[in-house]
Amino acid sequence: MTRPVWPAAQKRASRLSDNSDAGPGTGMETRTMLRYPALVTSLLLSLGAAGSACGQANRNATPPERIEVPKVEKEGVWQPQDGGTQLPLWPANVPLAVPDSGAHPEYTGNGSPLVAARKWHWATYVTRPTMTIYRPKGRNTGAAMLVIPGGGFYAVATDLEGTEICDWVTRQGMTCAMLKYRTPQFWPRTDGKQQRPKVLLGLEDAQRAISLLRERSSSYGIDPHRIGAIGFSAGAYLVINMSNTVERTYALTDAADRQSPRPDFAIVAYTARVLDNSKGRNNLDLQPWVDISPKAPPTLIIHAMNDNVDDVRQPMAYALALNDAGVPVDLRLYARGGHAFGMRPTADPITRQWPGQVRQWLENNGVLRPQKK
Repeated sequence: MTRPVWPAAQKRASRLSDNSDAGPGTGMETRTMLRYPALVTSLLLSLGAAGSACGQANRNATPPERIEVPKVEKEGVWQPQDGGTQLPLWPANVPLAVPDSGAHPEYTGNGSPLVAARKWHWATYVTRPTMTIYRPKGRNTGAAMLVIPGGGFYAVATDLEGTEICDWVTRQGMTCAMLKYRTPQFWPRTDGKQQRPKVLLGLEDAQRAISLLRERSSSYGIDPHRIGAIGFSAGAYLVINMSNTVERTYALTDAADRQSPRPDFAIVAYTARVLDNSKGRNNLDLQPWVDISPKAPPTLIIHAMNDNVDDVRQPMAYALALNDAGVPVDLRLYARGGHAFGMRPTADPITRQWPGQVRQWLENNGVLRPQKK
């Protein structure tokens, strides 16, 4: 039985092969903004050198130094280590489609390279998905956030884009639910072009999680109309899907599935797989499998210009599509940061500033009350 192989370099190579025409812009970002003067987007550039233009900053920025570490993996079900309560998403008697690995025992391990000089960890071969609930620290605001980690649909980055995000969320007075969804799921290719799986297991799990939070809102002390989602990389793609469909992608299981599966607000961090990159560098068309709904919730998008895994045109294309549909959208671009930085502070301003940007955006949209100064 083959064990998982999750070195970041291999993941990055796989993702880059799906974005073979991706690369730094040459002022295209500025031209796009001029073409769409009504774009409801705040463009925040945290530049390494004052006065750098978008395209120039992207050309000059270099990814942070890669520090590879040995990868240790073992059979075992991921368990929260920091006070969270892990709950099954589905009743035990409900049969679920298994990931592409089949009925393989779950594995956990660490990834490489280091992020902010620290290891990060993952879970994979997930056949029974869960959500782990973290209660607010201090005053309960009544808001809640579903955290969907990335991992290229091969694994779930449980700490870097999961529990560490929940730690910040709960410090804002919100309930946090971290999703461990079914992986791995491979994306097929036709004539060399990537295709979306007909059934996206992670989307089923994410919709189920939102519905469970709404159904249990009174017991969790949650306002059922202030339940949002934040996703990273592959998890960001799932948030995009959740935002733009009200239809459930699986058959009703119980009373929880009569609740809406759409989040009330959405945060998308270094998203992937939305841009149709087969049409050239200056194209900003979406993939044919990406639907945009005028009923999508208010959305905040975070991305680094020098992301060498998911090109900056990915979030730009999605932001423009939301704006064209009349959906309130904020796009925050930073010159540096690379990919998969989570909330770990580094020398790149994005890693230290974007959590505050999220807090302000949540206040602006009525999810949280402004903090007293």
